[in-house]
Amino acid sequence: MTDNKAATISFGARVRKSPFFDSTREDGAKSFSVYNHMYMPTSYAGTEAEYTSLVNDVTMWDVSVERQIEINGPDAYEFIRLLTPRNLEKCAIGHCLYIILTDHKGGIINDAVLLRLKPDQFWISPGDGDVLLWIQGVAINAGLDVNIFEPDVSPLQIGGPKAPDLIDALFTGEHNDLRFYRARETSLNGIPLVIGRTGWSGEISYELYLRDGKRGNELWALVRAAGQQFNIAPAAPNTIRSIEGGLLSYVSDISRDDSPYTIGLDRLVDVDQDVDFIGKEALKKIKQDGPARKLIGIEIDGAPITAAPEHLWPIIKDEQEIGYVSRCIYSPRLGKNIGFANVPAHLSALHTLLIVRSPSADLAAIACDFPWIPAERIKR
Repeated sequence: MTDNKAATISFGARVRKSPFFDSTREDGAKSFSVYNHMYMPTSYAGTEAEYTSLVNDVTMWDVSVERQIEINGPDAYEFIRLLTPRNLEKCAIGHCLYIILTDHKGGIINDAVLLRLKPDQFWISPGDGDVLLWIQGVAINAGLDVNIFEPDVSPLQIGGPKAPDLIDALFTGEHNDLRFYRARETSLNGIPLVIGRTGWSGEISYELYLRDGKRGNELWALVRAAGQQFNIAPAAPNTIRSIEGGLLSYVSDISRDDSPYTIGLDRLVDVDQDVDFIGKEALKKIKQDGPARKLIGIEIDGAPITAAPEHLWPIIKDEQEIGYVSRCIYSPRLGKNIGFANVPAHLSALHTLLIVRSPSADLAAIACDFPWIPAERIKR
């Protein structure tokens, strides 16, 4: 068998490039993945070095792969409520909400951030997957007056304890009052933006939603220059900090077979609201009966796991394969290997002993609560 450890990803016209693509390469992006049909940087200085920058200073991420889905029109609010089991009655203009999208069986189509920009204008910012096509499909027979499309919007994320200082420097204090999970329209040097106190970093984060794809490299340069005094570094979505903070990744930690009750997102489901959202009856039954499986935190013995597994690692109990590790990594701050495991509900109790079958050895593991280090919401 040929040793293919040096395999690379090739660039071509078939997969889209972000408005920041040239800047990411000039700033040292070493590897990319394909996410939502677009190239996404996955490494600059390496996972641990980028983690250090994220938890101590400030980082900037090209997350244009969060392809926005705009829903507008006279019936936009009514239509949005069909898509999610979360109760949106208190979703005011300028609010952002973490939501899940469920199918008719209660399975998770995707998780997303919902932004309400105007009474009849919403953006849905999902994880990897063809959510636009699914939402357009729902609209066909909904009988509602809505427009659904992908706008020219590309997020640039700024995250880390010094992120508020950088935002203050960029906008001369204009957005210092922006609260967690709020958003507003703005501009920077004439570049049209929406700024949101959102992000998937586990640290204080902002997202600059670029509204003119031709000006991506210009925006990147402005942020990079203003961030020099705060020791800014380009980075990719960080596996270590996301696992520490209990931030789940669609496809990895969340699958179509999982309901919100499987992954501990019960708080995002209101089966008692009047809206007949997709999956309502199925979710009522799952809530009543309890989920068959649960996503749990685990701590794994052995040498530090320095790279997220390429494949799902089996979970063994009493010599039987009963589940899998979705993601795991070594946390420098905790001094231990941590991760998520999908197991039968009756084996999800705290302190349950399990065996993780890694490619090199069987490793002892124990079920635990997560998050280990909660995501930051308050400015330090």
